[in-house]
Amino acid sequence: MEDEIDRSRAFAKDVKRIVVKVGTAVVTGKGGRLALGRLGAICEQLAELNSDGFEVILVSSGAVGLGRQRLRYRQLVNSSFADLQKPQTELDGKACAGVGQSSLMAYYETMFDQMDVTVAQMLVTDSSFRDKDFRKQLSETVKAMLKMRVIPVFNENDAISTRKAPYKDSTGIFWDNDSLAALLALELKADLLILLSDVEGLYTGPPSDPKSKLIHTYVKEKHQEEITFGEKSRLGRGGMTAKVKAAVNAAYGGIPVIITSGYAAENIAKVLKGLRVGTLFHQDAHLWARVVDTTSRDMAVAARESSRKLQALSSEDRKNILLDIANALEANEKIIKTENDLDVAAAQEAGYEESLVARLVMKPGKISSLAASIRQLAEMEDPIGRVLKKTEVADGLILEKTSSPLGVLLIVFESRPDALVQIASLAIRSGNGLLLKGGKEARRSNAILHKVITDAIPKTVGGKLIGLVTSRDEIPDLLKLDDVIDLVIPRGSNKLVSQIKNSTKIPVLGHADGICHVYVDKSCKVDMAKRVVSDAKLDYPAACNAMETLLVHKDLEQNGVLNELIYALQANGVTLYGGPKASGKLNIPEVKSFHHEYSSKACTVEIVEDVHGAIDHIHQHGSAHTDCIVTEDSEVAEIFLRQVDSAAVIHNASTRFCDGFRFGLGAEVGISTSRIHARGPVGVEGLLTTRWIMRGKGQVVDGDNGVAYTHKDLPVLERTKAVQNGH
Repeated sequence: MEDEIDRSRAFAKDVKRIVVKVGTAVVTGKGGRLALGRLGAICEQLAELNSDGFEVILVSSGAVGLGRQRLRYRQLVNSSFADLQKPQTELDGKACAGVGQSSLMAYYETMFDQMDVTVAQMLVTDSSFRDKDFRKQLSETVKAMLKMRVIPVFNENDAISTRKAPYKDSTGIFWDNDSLAALLALELKADLLILLSDVEGLYTGPPSDPKSKLIHTYVKEKHQEEITFGEKSRLGRGGMTAKVKAAVNAAYGGIPVIITSGYAAENIAKVLKGLRVGTLFHQDAHLWARVVDTTSRDMAVAARESSRKLQALSSEDRKNILLDIANALEANEKIIKTENDLDVAAAQEAGYEESLVARLVMKPGKISSLAASIRQLAEMEDPIGRVLKKTEVADGLILEKTSSPLGVLLIVFESRPDALVQIASLAIRSGNGLLLKGGKEARRSNAILHKVITDAIPKTVGGKLIGLVTSRDEIPDLLKLDDVIDLVIPRGSNKLVSQIKNSTKIPVLGHADGICHVYVDKSCKVDMAKRVVSDAKLDYPAACNAMETLLVHKDLEQNGVLNELIYALQANGVTLYGGPKASGKLNIPEVKSFHHEYSSKACTVEIVEDVHGAIDHIHQHGSAHTDCIVTEDSEVAEIFLRQVDSAAVIHNASTRFCDGFRFGLGAEVGISTSRIHARGPVGVEGLLTTRWIMRGKGQVVDGDNGVAYTHKDLPVLERTKAVQNGH
């Protein structure tokens, strides 16, 4: 698996001077005409950078293609019918270049002029760079232009090039606009070179091949012998081969390079924000990415081996690992917050839903809260090796049922980076190996949290105890490892959970939806009902245990309590939707489906006949997650508590209490609506299985002739100090 790095840190210094090269396939569309919309979007990005104080240098291909298109049109207009019957001669490339260059520059001048930006045409040839005085004058001229906020537009002057075979000649200083861009980046001491292409970046094979994968960070020592290049660019001369050669030359000269798509909107801006687009070339790339890939199986096996080392430690040593992690999190709070802020900004920029962004944010005090929960977990009784049942099977033959780690866990989760901390601490406390795959929206947060946690794990166990999976492409391979991975826990959308359940033989623990209900009975205390309902919806609307449906006894409509509940929600910005009964009476839009998780400041309201109507509604439309009743009638409460078949059922308290930390589990790996193994908030005990340990005195079965079975239950004594210490 390829390591992910923070792109913004790949630049050796703050980026100020940028060279952007636009390829022919980006500049032109079908038939060689200008791709006006695409090129306009690129110009708009460059103009914005220029106004923000960046020094922008543009290298543009496309003159030959544009000239050929114009000359063919002129040739067609001036031809007779007889002329068209004759074989058409190929147009001279140099003539095409001369004609096309004026068209190309006219477009840039027109477009940039609309944005109050001045541009300057800079035509150069290969031979010019052999002159030291030319290089010096070029640098001084460009420097003067940049100081005046002028954008120089460079192009190779093919019209007067002395090379007879420019498409094949490789003896010059530069050979195409890609190598020209690299040369200019080095000559003009740029901070960054961006090569815009018609594909997202460099792939392991032809981009059209489904098996090809995008290479996010190019490592010369690894990739130069592995890559199979496809066809050259549709209209340009060099294609990806030329781009890679140019990128390597610039990168090893000290200029970071990104090859990315000129088709995708805002890619230049995304590069400058450090977002993971395209392929990065950097002289230090070999220090960031492994030269030898680590396979999914390697990671899982390493996690299992490390977990066995963890289990071999004493209880006190395992406790100290958790305490060290808690201290490390607090010590690194500032950098964790910085990385999380970058994730949040990127998610907002990308237009993610408000509920997802809300789950992504690590609010002030979150690190302290996480550290406190880890310390609470550390102080709990050691869960590993507990004797759950002790039996005398026969005289002198003792059998013990003991708690044992499951083995290796794979957790796939979205958004919430704090989930990584909770899951990792639970895995360590329960002695399990762990593989984590977080969402791309929390990439920076997950990476720094993973580093802080694994750095705190002693080398005797090893940081490979917790593996961080960085690519979505690895998940299908991981889900096939039913011989190495023991449990998969998905935490995310219904779609994610369903996909995983349908893609693996490994047991899956979790819940797809959090359709949680609060039923307010006719015998409720009104003030209590308003507090519980408001908290269940508003404390954290994006949480899986937040109220999504409010059920109200029919009598509360008549005595005005329903209106009080509705006002309490609407006054706090909650958007309401109604069921068939409630929508008309409350004058709110009718909901299309009761089985809907808003994960935001919105909920459904419906009126029911009584507690039995509420129970029927929950069983029909709920997700068996968490459901609540507010009532002062103890008999009604017991009916609800006994009959609602959900993982957690609550009387006179908010659904938000359904949480591993609040339940006293220390933390939770997730909430399960499964009926097998673990249900509700899953803490340490949900990550354990059992082992049988038998101690005898030489007994043999011998057809059961020589054994007198007693099967007598023996008292389970408190573990001895020796057992607690792992001996």
